[in-house]
Amino acid sequence: MRELCGKEAARVRREAVRQAVAELAAQGRTPGLALVRLSTDAGARMYAEFLAKAAGEVGMAVTRVEPDAAHSQEEALALIRRLNAAPEVDGVLLLMPLPAYADRQALLDALNPAKDIDGLTPTQAGLLATGRDEAFVPATARACLALLTHYGIAVEGKEAVVIGRSDVIGKPVARLLLAAHATVTICHSHTRELAAVTRRADIVVAALGRPRAITAEMIRPGATVIDVGIHRVDGATVGDVDPAVREVAGALTPVPGGVGAVTTVMMLEAVVAACRRRQ
Repeated sequence: MRELCGKEAARVRREAVRQAVAELAAQGRTPGLALVRLSTDAGARMYAEFLAKAAGEVGMAVTRVEPDAAHSQEEALALIRRLNAAPEVDGVLLLMPLPAYADRQALLDALNPAKDIDGLTPTQAGLLATGRDEAFVPATARACLALLTHYGIAVEGKEAVVIGRSDVIGKPVARLLLAAHATVTICHSHTRELAAVTRRADIVVAALGRPRAITAEMIRPGATVIDVGIHRVDGATVGDVDPAVREVAGALTPVPGGVGAVTTVMMLEAVVAACRRRQ
């Protein structure tokens, strides 16, 4: 079985981002990322620190918004509007989870779509749905396709099954696969005979959010499996795919070190793209 290591794919793309940032900085325009963390959630804090470090390492300017910046929905909306108007900010990332007072959709509706680097505003989702190249696409969904491209796994003409229909992963990754000329089926919690559907697939994207739920019996021998899940179980980090799938699949992303390793650099690429468009 071939392991689709995300670290190597991320390394190559990160270097390209570093060069692009240096070129923009030489023109007097350093790409700027705003990380908006309104909750005190420990996971969100760790992720914000990780993203800030990654952005700084490639030369980006980072604005960090911490929980004390807003204490109500009105204050949070005012904060988003200030970032919309800030000339030094090219991309805004609203980190989850949000505090109890926050209305997620209202905050996303208030965000300038041109700065929505994770593709969550209705405008960006609509651009993706209609096949527009300028759409910003959720970073994790882009990471799935980036791994297939990096390892030379053909998508055109293949049958792909996406397990999960979230707006952040399932739906956008299905649209990206369609754009790459795959035949795509989206499965979810109400899909009947799920294993019968997944066994047809040349490519399986597991994004259902349940640890080790995709078993070897559900995978056609030789299929490529992209594991988007990440969970802590008995002190170990595991994905949506059971380890026994390694005995059947032709290629598989590891957890950790697979899709997650590429997601961050996808976000940085989007900041560069937003900066270039604003120029």
